[in-house]
Amino acid sequence: MTLVLLALHLLLVGVLLPRRLAGSRRLQDRPGLGAAVWLALMASFGTGLLLAAHHLLAPLGHEPAGLVGLLPHVEPPTAAAPHAHGWWIPAAAGAAVAAVAAVLAARAARARRRHRTALDLVAARDPRRHLLVLDDPRPAVYCLPGRRARVVATRGALELLDERRLAAAVAHEHGHLRGRHHLVLLAADTFALLLGRRLPLARLGRAEVALLLEMAADDAALARVTRTDLAGALYALATAAPAAGPGTLAAASTGVLARVQRLAHTPAPPARAYRLAALAAPLLPYLLACAPHP
Repeated sequence: MTLVLLALHLLLVGVLLPRRLAGSRRLQDRPGLGAAVWLALMASFGTGLLLAAHHLLAPLGHEPAGLVGLLPHVEPPTAAAPHAHGWWIPAAAGAAVAAVAAVLAARAARARRRHRTALDLVAARDPRRHLLVLDDPRPAVYCLPGRRARVVATRGALELLDERRLAAAVAHEHGHLRGRHHLVLLAADTFALLLGRRLPLARLGRAEVALLLEMAADDAALARVTRTDLAGALYALATAAPAAGPGTLAAASTGVLARVQRLAHTPAPPARAYRLAALAAPLLPYLLACAPHP
């Protein structure tokens, strides 16, 4: 029965919900919360998959003992045996996930370091605008996240954008840096790499998180610039050839049409169900695995 419940959970979280939530206007209205919901679904799927594997490897040691089974050192008051937690299984899985995330993070950090070294050699500093200016005719504004973050604008972007639109694009990049969005994207990248693109949650979740992070940076920029200037900057940069390199976050790299349309309307208040989902989804597999049943 436990495996059936976990299988239904994996089907719901890994296949059905992602198709239902992809492109959700409610999540886009509060992109930070939306990204948290997608990451919570990924955590829930990973936990459910781990518990299902655990039950398959040791089926006789997993008679449900109710929620007290979540406490491995407390004997339940009934005759039912508690979960015989094999802690080596989650430890090994956690180590594998951490290793993949570390490899992806190191790869991105190396790319950013090479890019940053090249920029420091060839780009000119613009202290008035707080950015580096790269002599490239292709219009682009992007940031290099990390400890020694950089915001970069090409000469083509300076020629294309007026001061207000350029300020809007730069404010967008500072929103990425303050929000440490590259770390959030790393979590989605790790899940997609581990679970494969065929799983809807991995494929759609990675794309949705990337789009929602761009929208979150747009919202951060709106504290300093107007919607009109930001939308104009996004449109102008999106119609030009990109000049950003690997490991960067560019102002007009993802979902420009959806973002411009979003800037034209007032966001609705977030539904409480999404907040609850972000908090409860990672715990749901434990409840399914540990709840008593016939």
